[in-house]
Amino acid sequence: MASATVRNVPLLDDDTIPFGEEDDMRDPSQAGQKYTHPYVTFFHLFFRGASIVIYMFCGWFSDSFITSFVFVVLFLSADFWTVKNISGRLLVGLRWWNYVDDDGKSHWVFESKNGRVNKHEQRIFWLGLILCPLFWGLFFLMALFGLKFKWLLLVMIAIALNAANLYGYIKCNYGAGKDLNSAATDFVKTQLFKNAVDMMTKPSAGAPPTNVRPTGVV
Repeated sequence: MASATVRNVPLLDDDTIPFGEEDDMRDPSQAGQKYTHPYVTFFHLFFRGASIVIYMFCGWFSDSFITSFVFVVLFLSADFWTVKNISGRLLVGLRWWNYVDDDGKSHWVFESKNGRVNKHEQRIFWLGLILCPLFWGLFFLMALFGLKFKWLLLVMIAIALNAANLYGYIKCNYGAGKDLNSAATDFVKTQLFKNAVDMMTKPSAGAPPTNVRPTGVV
């Protein structure tokens, strides 16, 4: 995996645990568990799902567009902050951020650590990161063709926040210098190949065990 492409980058002020050393602070009693960070995994999906659910069903509870707008934006903001600063770092070992140097020039940093990653948490992270922007894209088309322009603004905010994290983590995972289109294509190919291999190597449910002897044979 690619690491930061900018040298001599400053440390983040809020880094209480240096990036890449999270595994050293892990509780040994959690070893062997299916989910290493269950609460982080939950909130990674909770804020994303809550913003979508509130957008879909807000009309059932309130006729005020302002109230619905505020609640959806609050959950979108909580989701953006959580995914960018917590779940991406702990679940998949990726981090992207920005800093301004002494000359006033802005630098984008895309980092990935070399370490163990929980496969279950990794799968949940990428599914949530990819599927939610697809939902908001569908809502965009519905609002556009339904001429609901006030809702269109809210959907565009959601797409911008979701797309920013998706773009940042794809760059972290596949290298900051690589073109995003080719990175996304490689990601899809990798997932399809992995699923095909799993289907071919996984034994069927009705297949008899290979070590069973025929009846009557000693």
